[in-house]
Amino acid sequence: MKTKQFEDKGLAHYSYAILSEENREIVLIDPARDPQPYYTYAQENDAKIVGVIETHPHADFVSSHLEIHEETGATIYTHSMVGADYPHQTFDEGAVLQLGEIKLRSLHTPGHSPDGISIVLEHGGEDVAVFTGDTLFISDVGRPDLRESAGNITAQREELARQMYHSTREKLMKLHDDVLVYPAHGAGTLCGKGLSEANSSTIGTEKATNYALQPMSENAFVRLIIEDQPFMPKYFGYDVGLNKKGAPACQQSLKGVKRLDKNAAPKKAVVIVDARPQEQFKKGHLKGAINIQNGNKFETWLGSIVGPDEKFYLVAASEESLQELIRKAAKIGYELNMAGAFLYDKEDGEESKAFDAEKFRARENDFTIVDIRNSSETKAGKFFDQAITIPLPELRERACEIPTDKPVVVHCAGGYRSAAGSSILEGLLPVEVLDMSEAVTELKGK
Repeated sequence: MKTKQFEDKGLAHYSYAILSEENREIVLIDPARDPQPYYTYAQENDAKIVGVIETHPHADFVSSHLEIHEETGATIYTHSMVGADYPHQTFDEGAVLQLGEIKLRSLHTPGHSPDGISIVLEHGGEDVAVFTGDTLFISDVGRPDLRESAGNITAQREELARQMYHSTREKLMKLHDDVLVYPAHGAGTLCGKGLSEANSSTIGTEKATNYALQPMSENAFVRLIIEDQPFMPKYFGYDVGLNKKGAPACQQSLKGVKRLDKNAAPKKAVVIVDARPQEQFKKGHLKGAINIQNGNKFETWLGSIVGPDEKFYLVAASEESLQELIRKAAKIGYELNMAGAFLYDKEDGEESKAFDAEKFRARENDFTIVDIRNSSETKAGKFFDQAITIPLPELRERACEIPTDKPVVVHCAGGYRSAAGSSILEGLLPVEVLDMSEAVTELKGK
């Protein structure tokens, strides 16, 4: 028996391949959008993919379960409460999938979602590992507030938090302390609030160290789990629906993205996402473009700023970068929303004004300061006392709250998000907008 963990660092997502060496068969758990790594692994091990288990309809990424089924004939397994629209076999509490010398057993573990399951791996008559999806993470549990208006079955956050209490205490914590814990996410995901950098653990370690598994009343647990959860990107509900339906084949969908000529003049009233480095963007860009720079979290910020009901154009500086960005957008199903993609290198378009740190330091009150950090960050305190706080994902909708009697300065914590925030306001406000960028690290608190 072999267990292979696959990691997508951008979305802090873990997926798994369980290989039976006895009959050379593989079952996948929570696969990412691009199925090629799983095909490669199967080929390297002279094995066949025979099953795909979905622990729940994921909110933060699009799964390739339907494509893998259509390509390999593998059976998809998921809980009946998902109401899946794709061909599948229900895998409710107690259901067992035999894979050579391995048994995979379903535990219904609602809490993050009403339809969530965890998968116990049994080998040699003993429980060896549990694949916990988004129910139990390393040092945390899944957030309970993502299914209030998404999915086949919805539930309020308090109800799901109570279900999480019972799922952890009555199901997962009853497993032997030596059982390995393999979650669907690691540190950096927005599906929890305090995950460890570790990619696996044991039930015993989690019982001893995970704050959410410590002795407490159900009401205390509910209060603890609900508070201080991270923001919810706009695309989360969209991905739940897309995963319930089953996404189109990845490569075919990527090829369907319309390519425009270099330095195209796209239709007005359609969002333009310019992913070039901010230095290039500021020298010249299309009017109204939003500067979401290519980086480790590009797909998260794309799906947080641009809604799933909006069409958008994608702009990059090079062909290599453009291809990479389209693939990143596809991880959350946003290639389906692209009106087109093209390269851009002109410097005679809209120009962004440069921020003067010394001028700001000398006459701070002459500026309206907008802090676009998340609520969890600003809760710890403002960098500038008079700053208006509007989180970046809400900035397009709340720009009207910003006074326009003075130049506006935008800041985040380190400079990446302020490039996007300042570009948004630049296109919406009738006043000079400046990006504090990395200067925030020197100016804050002074």
